[in-house]
Amino acid sequence: MGQIVAWLIVLIVFLGIPGLTVVLEMMMLFLTLIKYSKNEYCIKWYADHKKMQKLLDRYSKIGVFFESILVLIAILVESVYLEFAKNSVTNAGWEEQLYNNQIHQPLNGEYGIGVVIIVGLFIISMIVLSFCNTNKTAPLIMAIAISGLYIGVVYCIIWTWHILIGFELIDMVLLILPINLILISMRLIYTKCMEYVVEDNRASKIDGNRFLSILMNFRKKSFYLPLLALVLVIPMLGIISVILILFGQAPDAAIKAFTETSDFNLSKRISPPNLEMDEHYLCTVAASGDEWLVKPLRSGIRHGHEVVVNRQLLAANAFEDIISEKMPHFHKAIRKFYDTYGFPVARLIKRKSTADIVYLIMKPLEWLFVLIIYLVDVHPEDRIAMQYTGKTINEIVHKK
Repeated sequence: MGQIVAWLIVLIVFLGIPGLTVVLEMMMLFLTLIKYSKNEYCIKWYADHKKMQKLLDRYSKIGVFFESILVLIAILVESVYLEFAKNSVTNAGWEEQLYNNQIHQPLNGEYGIGVVIIVGLFIISMIVLSFCNTNKTAPLIMAIAISGLYIGVVYCIIWTWHILIGFELIDMVLLILPINLILISMRLIYTKCMEYVVEDNRASKIDGNRFLSILMNFRKKSFYLPLLALVLVIPMLGIISVILILFGQAPDAAIKAFTETSDFNLSKRISPPNLEMDEHYLCTVAASGDEWLVKPLRSGIRHGHEVVVNRQLLAANAFEDIISEKMPHFHKAIRKFYDTYGFPVARLIKRKSTADIVYLIMKPLEWLFVLIIYLVDVHPEDRIAMQYTGKTINEIVHKK
């Protein structure tokens, strides 16, 4: 029952709420198409629905703020989803050692400035197109803003393809962002095209010039802005490359942010194979913390899998070994208690920083374990050393 409730919460948070934003954007695009339609039925329907007119007018004025926040929230939601649903480890570069089914971060932080520039370009383009007066703004400015939308949408589609690995139904949440960006861009571009009006009285100034007349006739068509914007995409990409160079980045940094990773569709790097780690045990998980703190000693074997062990883990297991020998009934009670309450806590430890905290919390217990081992065992260090080796104390002693 608890698992069903958890899945319902996930569906509501990651699919339900973002899904409503898609419905809203579809509604605004639909109303925009109706508003500028030349069909008599559409014109009459729009004229009869005053509330829809007010809704579209109000959204046209303040919607850009909502949409800008929506883009940023969608990026945040995707980050949270990748971490908790896909087990992506935040700030884990492709060269880092991971465990079990963990995967590395989908973006290489060294090239993050390219991602920031493109996201910023898209948001600025949205703001410009939302507030500029079409007939009082230079067409080139509008075309540049539209090209910013093109670049943002294409980049978002590439990003979405990059992170769509092992697709499941719940991964539909990763489609929310590109769908919203496409709907937002379509509405803004269509609105500006329909609002644009060419003053015919200015055409007389170029009469007699065939080349300029062709350009004027082209400009009179409502679709010239999107086409001009498409032509301007290449110069815009050139400008982005120059900005990246000024920030000390490679011209292709925005793409390297994807390719200089592992585990994802566009990744070109190969990471070390993941080690097996028993996520049921606090000390085992804690051993995967930052090396400078937890001080891993060697590899060990648990349940047929290779694990990383440190002094704390060895001491904890040696203590349990003694309890199981000297007080088997008490050991069963402790094991039952830990299996009930310790397992769920251990499964929540996903980051190195959390493992570090657990390691520090367990430190006093480690000292207590070592004290007890030294009080009851003739060869305490031999018992500690034998843990996770598959050997007995006699074998350890004989080797010495």
